Amino acid sequence: MNLRYGMNPHQRPATVEPLGDAPPVRVLHGQPSYINMLDALGGWQLVREAAEALGRPAAASFKHVSPAGAALAGTLDATMTETYGLGRAPVGALTSAYVRARDTDPKSSYGDFAAVSAPVDAELAELLRRLVCDGIVAPGYEPGTVAALSAKKNGAFVVLEADPAYQPPTREIREVHGMRFVQPRDDAVLDRTTLADVQVGTVPDGALDDLLLGLIWSVTPSRTRSPTSATG
Repeated sequence: MNLRYGMNPHQRPATVEPLGDAPPVRVLHGQPSYINMLDALGGWQLVREAAEALGRPAAASFKHVSPAGAALAGTLDATMTETYGLGRAPVGALTSAYVRARDTDPKSSYGDFAAVSAPVDAELAELLRRLVCDGIVAPGYEPGTVAALSAKKNGAFVVLEADPAYQPPTREIREVHGMRFVQPRDDAVLDRTTLADVQVGTVPDGALDDLLLGLIWSVTPSRTRSPTSATG
């Protein structure tokens, strides 16, 4: 796949190639850059694992290969509702997850790449159209949402569809300054049983969710920051 440019706009041409027969994501609209693809792949891994482990829709806001926020679906306070122009009616789970993720650090999320664990619906697409956001990766899109998002940024908004069934290679390889690093892929399954052996006192369910989301964040490639609360 030809990319818009590499790490910086002057690094052209730039490409990305799948290691197997099929890629983990496909482009539905736009031409992603090098950073867009890294943000999409990192964000998708995070939200997919978080949703599977915690049983709720998850979202992440990535900016320059670093998650600015990640969250699960949950309640929105009055300030969030007003800030994002959501009105008084209850919002859907996927929209709430993305708002909570983006609201963790709104300044860092300005011009972000969004990732969500469930198919994009009309409500989330409408919200994204009003925000400064470069693209989104999701496992699917409801009818009409790709067309609505494709008009954003004068047609430059990137829409990627992730393959939930994709299995990455068993080895991870990275080349840096003439050196090649190889290690087994971290395929450890993280769920609530991971935190079952509490040595001192008890941990409330909400705090367990927060801790688990943090652990999932920490094993996601391209991560650097602490996640937002899963429950607050």
